[in-house]
Amino acid sequence: MDLQALARDLITRTHRAVEQVAGLAAHSGITFKVTDVVDAVERELPPGYPAPTAQGSLTRRDVIESMANDILTGAMYEDHA
Repeated sequence: MDLQALARDLITRTHRAVEQVAGLAAHSGITFKVTDVVDAVERELPPGYPAPTAQGSLTRRDVIESMANDILTGAMYEDHA
């Protein structure tokens, strides 16, 4: 399993879900939570999608939540060089 490809795919899926949920919130005025983004990502995953387990006790939902938070705060886009 290519873990980097898996991470990139999950980031792409999470970014898309953030845009969808935030857009819906902006148009409707309804407040959303990060768990709403996590739920949106999970619903769109194909059957058998691997769960990242290299992090020890972190679940896939934990990883998606962290990614969503990093996207929403801009931390995902900071230059760490």
